[in-house]
Amino acid sequence: MRGPGGRLFANVKSRSVASSVPRKLLGLLETAWYIVPTMASETRSVTLGFIPKFGLGLLLGVTLIAGASAQDIRTTLFEAANDALAEARNAQANLLAPRAFERGAIAYTDAEADLERGRSLERITSRLEEAATYFTEATAIANVASDVLAAAIATRTDAADAEAETFAPAIWLEAEALFDTAARRLEAGDADAARERAVEAETRYSSAELAAIKAQHLSRTQALLAQAEQARVPRVAPQTFARAVSLLQQAEQALDEDRYAIERPLALAERADYEARHAMYLAARIQAVRDGEATEEDLMLGYEQALAEVAAVADLPARLDSGPDSVTADLSAYIGGMQERERQLLAESEENRLQIFGLSEEIRELDERLGGVSEERTALIQRLEADAAARAQFSRIESAFSGGEALVYREGNNLIVRLVGLSFASGESTIDQSYRPLLEKVRDAADVFPRSLIVIEGHTDSLGSDSANLALSRSRAEAVGAFLTGELGVAGFRIRAMGFGETRPIANNETTQGRARNRRIDVRIEPQDG
Repeated sequence: MRGPGGRLFANVKSRSVASSVPRKLLGLLETAWYIVPTMASETRSVTLGFIPKFGLGLLLGVTLIAGASAQDIRTTLFEAANDALAEARNAQANLLAPRAFERGAIAYTDAEADLERGRSLERITSRLEEAATYFTEATAIANVASDVLAAAIATRTDAADAEAETFAPAIWLEAEALFDTAARRLEAGDADAARERAVEAETRYSSAELAAIKAQHLSRTQALLAQAEQARVPRVAPQTFARAVSLLQQAEQALDEDRYAIERPLALAERADYEARHAMYLAARIQAVRDGEATEEDLMLGYEQALAEVAAVADLPARLDSGPDSVTADLSAYIGGMQERERQLLAESEENRLQIFGLSEEIRELDERLGGVSEERTALIQRLEADAAARAQFSRIESAFSGGEALVYREGNNLIVRLVGLSFASGESTIDQSYRPLLEKVRDAADVFPRSLIVIEGHTDSLGSDSANLALSRSRAEAVGAFLTGELGVAGFRIRAMGFGETRPIANNETTQGRARNRRIDVRIEPQDG
């Protein structure tokens, strides 16, 4: 290459540093050396002394003219160091060989700064060679340390998975410091001291993991109890608060025994939450009495009223003159009876299912035995089809009414539509036009069975005389029948109105809710054969 620039480039190529410069970069620089002298001869202001003065920065700028970007040059220049850095990171050398990794990182950062400032190529490549050497050394040390510190590494991973750095930061930092000391001792060749510190780190990581698990699953309960203590709940409702504290302690103990079996601790924590909120509620009520905002009698009557309302829903009289025990016993018996009834209904349903299955099996056996149609088979098929049709018709009618309009249930082959949404003024039997949509649904339900008889039954509660109740119930049933025929076009010969007065109660007449249920209109749809 001609000119002073070419001579200088030849000198650079002959130096030892050139051996560490990638071939691609040398090609780029060679182009730059050719262009620079040309620029110098044109401007007569650049001499051979410009290279030491301006360094690689000018070379990079000139190289852009040769068609290469600064990023291309940087990538080529840093390639070996980047590869060594990637291997070190994959080996977790920053954690397991911190001293060597730090030295490599410092040299790498210095090389980046030198490149940014346009320092000499020799200086930059020297830094990068130093960085690559330290990163390679760190990788080798990390591979050895991963075996020596394996137990601590595994425990650290468990703690990290439990997000100990977030939920138990103080313990986590203690464990990290111990682990770092262990890694540095091992890196310095003191394996015994490294193992000792690793054991300590493992213990702290385990504590951090457990603390993080507790914080994630028990922190809400701990916050509730702290809130309750601040509100002085332990002084006002000590028993309930103590139950909450005990349940939280049991949850913590369960996690201490097995931190990975969280179902029982979570259940205990949920119960502790309930007791903590319960204690806060009780404390507020008791404190209201102490502050004169309510009386002790107010508290007692409030609880009795709640119990009476529950009893009324169950259609049971709430006699509290001797305390709540008798009402509680009646409610327990009632609920037990309802549960037993539910079991019976489920058993009957299963029996019906099995019966249908048995009929199907019988048909199949008849087919196999007779090989064709028989009278028995036809009769069985008809029974199945009739039963399926009846279920479909019942479902169709039941779905037509909302829960506030009517209750629909079967009674043998008949269908009962209890019009809970239909009411009369006291002592009256006039039907308001607002009930027309409801009675239209009754007509439509009856039309599902075109040949059915529609029996309208009127019922009253026990208040008033027997004769008056009988007459009123009959009058109301007749009013419903007249509305169906006169307003909705149902044939009169299909309708029969009957009054039963108070003789067929379905609820307790001693309670307001029970009497309301007894005042009713039942529409009985009776399908006729033929």
